Amino acid sequence: MSDPGFASSKALARFRLLQPHLEQDIPLARIAVECGIAERTLHRWLAAWRTHGIGGLERARRRDAGVARRLAPEIEALVRSLATRRPRPTAAAIHRKVQTEATARGLAAPSYSVVAGIVRGVEPARIAAATDAAAYRDRHELVHRRDADAPNAMWQADHTILDVLVIEDGKPVRPWLTVVMDDHSRAIAGFFLTTAAPSAVNTALALRQAIWRKDNPDWPVCGIPEQLYVDNGSDFVSENIEQACIALKIRLIHSRSGRPRGRGKIERFFRTVNDMFLPDIPGHLINGKPLSEPAIDLAELAARFERFLHDVYHQRPHGTTGEEPIARWCSGGFLPTLPESSEALDMLLLRVPKPRKVGRDGIRFMGRRYVEPTLAAFVGEQVDVLYDPRDLAEVRVYHNGAFVCRALCPEHIKAPSLAAIRNARRQTKERLKQSIADDEVRHEHNARSDPDHHHPRRPRFGGLKLYAADD
Repeated sequence: MSDPGFASSKALARFRLLQPHLEQDIPLARIAVECGIAERTLHRWLAAWRTHGIGGLERARRRDAGVARRLAPEIEALVRSLATRRPRPTAAAIHRKVQTEATARGLAAPSYSVVAGIVRGVEPARIAAATDAAAYRDRHELVHRRDADAPNAMWQADHTILDVLVIEDGKPVRPWLTVVMDDHSRAIAGFFLTTAAPSAVNTALALRQAIWRKDNPDWPVCGIPEQLYVDNGSDFVSENIEQACIALKIRLIHSRSGRPRGRGKIERFFRTVNDMFLPDIPGHLINGKPLSEPAIDLAELAARFERFLHDVYHQRPHGTTGEEPIARWCSGGFLPTLPESSEALDMLLLRVPKPRKVGRDGIRFMGRRYVEPTLAAFVGEQVDVLYDPRDLAEVRVYHNGAFVCRALCPEHIKAPSLAAIRNARRQTKERLKQSIADDEVRHEHNARSDPDHHHPRRPRFGGLKLYAADD
């Protein structure tokens, strides 16, 4: 089953090679020389990107797809290592060296095309970091401005562990807070609270909340930022986040490990949380010791934190800008750019590892039942389920990579009416009957031209069960 909206690592690697040209107007000829790739190939990839987006950079399926092509791991590692040597050798030189080494070890020597393919897959940032530190900083790191000049020009994301205890499964635990901040206004665009360790999942869920419009009218911050600034670590960015940024035309900026720039603003916000929010929460910690007994769970902490944002933080003049964060974000009649639909952000959701089978009573997930009339046409099919752990009232359903529907949990919110479900079942049944009738018409037409043909008995068409109403 294909992933909904997800590109392969190969397509991402090709896009990274095009990024300096797309974002900094670096000539393709220069990139070709530095990366050891034919300029003609880069032009072909660029045309594919402009026509089809990230999907255009997928590699065409080989005629020998499915046939194992093995390369010893140590040989592949040697190729990658040689590709980051200084001065950087050509692909031909690497191939000769690898052939000699493979023969000496009694291993199969890879062809030139295999070696060149591995070399092309090494990220330009990794090569620059290994061969020329100055070039790495100039080309792959953002020189962070003191202040973004407009709302949504720059967002920052960061994690922190909170000095408070919440109750989870009857035990006190310290939660982690992930925040997405608008650099210009210092307004908080999104956040995510969890008791799990920092991960790219936290960043993705906070970013999804940040981009999409909120239900609360007191929290207008939303939209697609021009740039997203994060630390350079696996707990901040995954391929899903990278692909979302590509699809939404967000420039993703990584700080170099050990050299973060511009984090002072978001760290100041975390200090504000410690000073102005946590002291009023039961279970607040000072020097690791609780001043009071923990008494609330994570959901209650999230609700209180959101109220703190609206009622306190966003309404107080910021010490640096002198303006209230919300007022500064809204100044000048700023109108954010939003995705065409929330489906554009689905790749930032959690995905159930294994596909779920659509039953006659809906989809079963985490002990809950999810229903939607559209699922009537997918009974018996395997579908992908995406969800936000903060809101299990609904899940997003995909079939073969295409969005199907939002399925709702009746236990959380009002389910689709029985009439709507019955109508969807009726329409599906009518389509099936019509399909059978069409097949019989074609069959009888063919039979008239074949006098020896025997007519099979017409199969009975059983009724489809309604969700929980046919028993």
